Amino acid sequence: MAAQTVATPVSGTSASASAVDLGPASGLSCRECGTRFELGPIFACVECFGPLEVAYELPATGSAEDVAALRAAIEAGPNNIWRYAPLLPVPADVAAKPSLNPGFTKLVDAENLAKELGVTGKLYVKDDSGNPTHSFKDRVVAIAVEAARAFGFTTLSCSSTGNLAGAVGAAAARAGFRSCVFIPHDLEQGKVVMAGVYGGDLVGIEGNYDDVNRFCSELIGDPLGEGWGFVNVNLRPYYGEGSKTLAYEICEQLGWQLPDQIVIPIASGSQLTKIDKGLQELIKLGLVEDKPYKIFGAQAEGCSPVSTAFKAGHDVVRPQKPNTIAKSLAIGNPADGPYVLDIARRTGGYVEDVTDEQVVEAIKILARTEGIFAETAGGVTVGVTKKLIEDGRLDPSLTTVVLNTGDGLKTLEAVAADSGQTATIRPSLDAFRAAGLA
Repeated sequence: MAAQTVATPVSGTSASASAVDLGPASGLSCRECGTRFELGPIFACVECFGPLEVAYELPATGSAEDVAALRAAIEAGPNNIWRYAPLLPVPADVAAKPSLNPGFTKLVDAENLAKELGVTGKLYVKDDSGNPTHSFKDRVVAIAVEAARAFGFTTLSCSSTGNLAGAVGAAAARAGFRSCVFIPHDLEQGKVVMAGVYGGDLVGIEGNYDDVNRFCSELIGDPLGEGWGFVNVNLRPYYGEGSKTLAYEICEQLGWQLPDQIVIPIASGSQLTKIDKGLQELIKLGLVEDKPYKIFGAQAEGCSPVSTAFKAGHDVVRPQKPNTIAKSLAIGNPADGPYVLDIARRTGGYVEDVTDEQVVEAIKILARTEGIFAETAGGVTVGVTKKLIEDGRLDPSLTTVVLNTGDGLKTLEAVAADSGQTATIRPSLDAFRAAGLA
């Protein structure tokens, strides 16, 4: 199957019948103009070139009994994202297929971090470093794999700042696909090794992530791309839906309640927009009580096009050339940037950024208060949370969830300089006493 990008619109209000089985997914819909399309490996609207997203026929929950039954079905499901299969673009038997089965990671009650930051309400860290390849990317890739199966692709691919490359390599190995992924040539060594160990092809591109992404877009339109599913390009509408599971899990782990505030890192912005979509779906289904919530976006100062636009009151996100240690967030032209602005403003949130020095400080704060070693993206999120509290933009008395999206073992360089041995001594008690450690 060719790596499609556009298709013929579907007349009427719903997609026509299709042999593709992706569960409750009924078609694709343009975010900008609302034009509907059949399910397929497409990501751009032929009418206005707007981005496409998955539309659903969600379970009926017209009564309290319906809501209770859906909750019970979810809670009886596996301890991974497939417990939410009735709300995702996947076949009903997805849990029986070869998969890394990511998700249902810990929601850590971060009492020590709360004291450090001056939070008087409840503070939680959603720690997605517990996923199979130690980042949230396992969620989105798992959904993309099901779309790749449905559309007959044989090769999985992506453009990546590191975590996605590893997630695609691992998921492809488990599911029986060939993989070929593309990364900037100067990524952190830990991420390069992790992406390459799964046996697929790993290709470094001279340039930054935006250069890599442009190359992948060219490859999709070339005969060389025949049979290739690019999880974050021609499979992007399905891939993005994996981030909704973070919203589902957070609310379920809070006892089927919405948090008051969520702080989310921004790379392309897709994670933030899909978490908001997931929260809205839970409200629509009656699985949580409808109440106001605020969404805050977090960026590194060295790649902060969304926070720059937000603070200036702009609706257009002007691209930037990334220069930050938070390379997993180093996307200078974020595809979902304008939608992030809309969500932050609609919910009464904010988009903030922090310096590289503040990122490192935040990684250490989280590690010494909660025993969670975050990668640089987690440092950005915790650092921005600290800054938002200090500036009075985030209410410390409310229930707040902060996302840690990856494992610090992937970005050791960020903290290696001053996180080594406290002392080196001879193997004797006298030497230990002399070092002042007793």
